[in-house]
Amino acid sequence: MTPREVHDLRGDGVSELRYPAMAAVMVTGVPGAGKSTALRNLFGATQDAVQPVVGQDGAVLLDSGHARNWWAPRLGAIPYPLWLPIVHITHFLRIRAALYTVNGPVVIHDCGTRQWARRLVAMWARGAGRQVHMIMIDAPAEAALAGQISRGREIIGLSFTVHCVKWRRLVDSVATGKKPRPAPTSVVILDRAAVTELCQVSFAA
Repeated sequence: MTPREVHDLRGDGVSELRYPAMAAVMVTGVPGAGKSTALRNLFGATQDAVQPVVGQDGAVLLDSGHARNWWAPRLGAIPYPLWLPIVHITHFLRIRAALYTVNGPVVIHDCGTRQWARRLVAMWARGAGRQVHMIMIDAPAEAALAGQISRGREIIGLSFTVHCVKWRRLVDSVATGKKPRPAPTSVVILDRAAVTELCQVSFAA
């Protein structure tokens, strides 16, 4: 499938998604939804990486976990919430650098609920002559919370609730055919079953 507009594939997955060779693809979902697992399964991203990972077709993968791993030996003695802003800044600086310098596709891990983050990616991608595409992994809050617990990084209750409220509002809006703002070229909504069925994300010239 080559996404072009809004495609709600919950309950009706596909085995492959195809994007342009210089696309910027945002893989979004609430914390614990399965973004990192999807990136690992589709592109071979490892949990212990400290730098962006080069996957299939030369796609560069940017997971906030890479920035967190890089800072952990330096700031690990400090409670994580205190150095989380540094992780976010590092992650977004890496995103900007990749969008402008990588000669190939860029795949970005992001929760998707922060409009300022989507605006930054859209602005940088536009400046680099790239299309932005979005993959939304729609997992129930209970399943996402279980995912957080299993990886040992549970989000503070109120913060997670805010993520979930914003996410549900965003998904419900997109499911009617209305793209998020700023509007990406395409949006694909997947549930967990559809993510499991997805075997490949490819990039064509």
